[in-house]
Amino acid sequence: MCGCRASVSSTKQCLVNNPAPAPTKKSPLAAADMSKRIPIAKQLASIKALGKGSDLEKAFATVVLVYNNSADPEGKLSKGETKSLLQTQFGGFMQGQENKPKYQEIISALDEEPESKIDFEDFMILLVSLTLMSDLLQQIKNVKTTK
Repeated sequence: MCGCRASVSSTKQCLVNNPAPAPTKKSPLAAADMSKRIPIAKQLASIKALGKGSDLEKAFATVVLVYNNSADPEGKLSKGETKSLLQTQFGGFMQGQENKPKYQEIISALDEEPESKIDFEDFMILLVSLTLMSDLLQQIKNVKTTK
C-alpha cells in the first residue's frame, strides 16, 4: 500500500510512483474460470455475518467482492484493468465527467503505465474521488427520503 489518503493529486502521485511489475500471461484456465464465476449476489448470500448486515455493510462487501473477483492472486489490479472495471461497473458515476480537470487527471494516471498495479486501498481512493466529483452524487443526495 502506498499510503495515499486525501487528494486526487496524491492518488495520481501514488499511481505514477508504483513500479510496474513484469507482465503476466493469463492461462486458458483463468479465462475458463471467469466464465464459471459465482454471481456477486450469491457470494454475498454466502457470507453468514452479512445475513443481518446493514445496507452499508452489504454495499461495502459488494465493492470488496467486485474488486476481488477482478484482482490477481496478490489482490491487485493493473491500471488498465482498473480503468476497465471502473468503466463497466462504475460508469454511472463517471458519465459526463470527461471535461473535469480532476477526472482527466485520474484517467491520465490510469493510462500511464497500464500494466503497473494498484491495491484495494488505492482502488477505494479512486472510487471516492470519482464519486465526489460525480453529477450522479448530487442526484442521489436529492432523492426524497421521507413522505
